[in-house]
Amino acid sequence: MDISIWASLAYVVLLLNFAFSIAVIFMERRDAAATWAWLMVLFFIPVLGFILYLIFGQNLSRRRLFDWDDKVRIGTEAAIQKQMHDIKNEMFRYDNPHTEENKDLVYMLLRNNGAVLTEDNDVSIFTDGKDKFTALLEDIRRAKHHIHLQYYIFRVDDLGKEIIRVLTEKAKQGVEVRVLYDEMGSRLTRKRHFKSLIEAGGIVEIFFPSKIPFINLRLNYRNHRKLVIIDGEIGYVGGFNIGDEYLGRNPRFGYWRDTHLRIAGTAVHAIQTRFILDWNQASKRYDIHYSDRYFPKKPSQNDVSMQVVTSGPDSEWEQIKYGYIKMISSARQSVYIQTPYFIPDDSLLDTLRIAALSGVDVRIMIPNKPDHLFVYWATYSYVGELLKAGAKIYIYDAGFIHAKTIVVDKKLSSVGTANIDVRSFRLNFEVNAFIYHHETGKRLADIFEQDMKQSFELTQQLYKQRSNIVKFKESISRLLSPIL
Repeated sequence: MDISIWASLAYVVLLLNFAFSIAVIFMERRDAAATWAWLMVLFFIPVLGFILYLIFGQNLSRRRLFDWDDKVRIGTEAAIQKQMHDIKNEMFRYDNPHTEENKDLVYMLLRNNGAVLTEDNDVSIFTDGKDKFTALLEDIRRAKHHIHLQYYIFRVDDLGKEIIRVLTEKAKQGVEVRVLYDEMGSRLTRKRHFKSLIEAGGIVEIFFPSKIPFINLRLNYRNHRKLVIIDGEIGYVGGFNIGDEYLGRNPRFGYWRDTHLRIAGTAVHAIQTRFILDWNQASKRYDIHYSDRYFPKKPSQNDVSMQVVTSGPDSEWEQIKYGYIKMISSARQSVYIQTPYFIPDDSLLDTLRIAALSGVDVRIMIPNKPDHLFVYWATYSYVGELLKAGAKIYIYDAGFIHAKTIVVDKKLSSVGTANIDVRSFRLNFEVNAFIYHHETGKRLADIFEQDMKQSFELTQQLYKQRSNIVKFKESISRLLSPIL
């Protein structure tokens, strides 16, 4: 080929790359860190960078994804406004004095997320997949009216097949069964795998499915939530997906350490509301219409206060991240964090740094086994920075830790699906329970301290001894961290 043709092609590529870079800066309106990260990718790998941006970098316009009219019919909006008014005017009667201590956090989550406070809940904590799925299957078998099940990952392996079998049995008994899974998280799962369930009367839907068979270019904006609601009385939320690896059967990861909650009480209504909104967005023919039977009024179960908080790329605010920052800022003695990915933005990093420098006992636990290499090395870079401020870093060494928990002063806690990274805060749909209960916080803190016995502490001395190759990996990953 003539040299002039090559030169012309190169000129066209550079021109397109320049135009695309302008689009990234002026049309997408990203934060500065993400913009510079994408510009670096586009500059150093012009053609491949363009393709990567199409797959990873598309911005989701804040269009109306969900039918909020359902929320009005359910009565949530009225409850939100009443609670906000009563809290602001010192009229709210708290059942739990610890909740009142955090009324500013309660008010913030009401205002920026509409997260209604409930104070009559019972909470069970699961850290082992076998225990969690044993309890879940028992609750499913006892279902009388409906089962709503939503997971980011639903694998059709031994565990997945068992769950489908039990759901099929319940559908045959006349129980309403609805299953919602994310297409990207459940890449190898197809509706045909649920044939027996569908034939029995169950309904299966897919969140953000591809318009092209077997090809989905929308890697961002996935539904990362894991929710189960049974008869409107029992709810599950946390980190476990459906798959054999969550039972510790994958030799790559070994034992799978996660945290999941089983909730009974009025908070289940908030989980139900979230499921209905997600379901009606995904379903084209089988919308769930408001009915009292999905929101039964039951006597108080216990005294655990909580708010169920959701966030997603369609939201104006980063609700869960704001909740984390407010929690950490309120700490007086300790902050315990367990997360598989630790890539905080500047605001959260500064909050943790200030807490550690102020003498708060900041402890962060991360995995020793990476499942995403760039994320893994970026995580090491950030925890290394917090070491300088006096934080303690623990590397879980008994398998893979996937828990997403924060415990402040052993009495204020959050458990859910959100990792500490940009993807969870801005790009994916997430859900967390913010819990105002001393006993629950103490249990979660005890679990953290038990996990420390199966971890090793990453000291400043050990961190300084890392090789130049590791330092290089950290530097590259840190540069890319705003778009990981």
